[in-house]
Amino acid sequence: MQRRDFLFGCAAAAAADPVLHARRALAAQQAPAAKPRSWPRARLLGADARPLAAASMATRKTLVFPYPFVGTPAFLIDLGQPTRRSVALETSHDERYTWEGGVGPRRSIVAYSAICAHRMAYPTREISFINYRDEPSPVTHRAQVIHCCSEHSEYDPAAGARVLSGPATQPLAAIVLEHDPADDSLYATGTRGGELFDAFFDQFAMKLALEHGGAEHRPVGESTTAVPIERYCRQLMRCG
Repeated sequence: MQRRDFLFGCAAAAAADPVLHARRALAAQQAPAAKPRSWPRARLLGADARPLAAASMATRKTLVFPYPFVGTPAFLIDLGQPTRRSVALETSHDERYTWEGGVGPRRSIVAYSAICAHRMAYPTREISFINYRDEPSPVTHRAQVIHCCSEHSEYDPAAGARVLSGPATQPLAAIVLEHDPADDSLYATGTRGGELFDAFFDQFAMKLALEHGGAEHRPVGESTTAVPIERYCRQLMRCG
């Protein structure tokens, strides 16, 4: 029996048995919580190296910026409409956490680690298999998702990058953002959810060293630059 079928069977059994349903709800409440992790507070800059203003961001276009390390790329996207708030999520280790939604004047700006939670595909200077897709395609019939062409995992950026389909076992790790309404500036301050940084550095050690000249483990400084993914990568895989 496939794991997904097994889970569906358990859900049906719980619905039919109120006692079992109550026990499962209590167990979920008692599951360990994944604590948010603080990283250096970094101001987001635009491709022109000037402070990035929330109002200047193009709607539903992917920006890539390094965070929290020089070698770990992240996505920054203005979804164009308010996101959900207080979304309950879990890591692949059954640790609970809450994604608090987007930031900015419309609470529409989100950021996530660009490392896929399945096989850790990520945007490189040469190619990216993972990207935000504003329109549906023959492969994915959903619009406004983060889609990885490697194994077709899909994530919902408006709900904490929860998994919509595919083999990924947890959401993308969220980058915690701050918005300062005084000057419309944006800052990255930490992460929430299942980080994959250690495994990422182990798996791609040689490749990352070549890409970043040995600086891949260095934390970003007081600022980090976000550029359009079309400028960051030479080729974007559309996978249909």
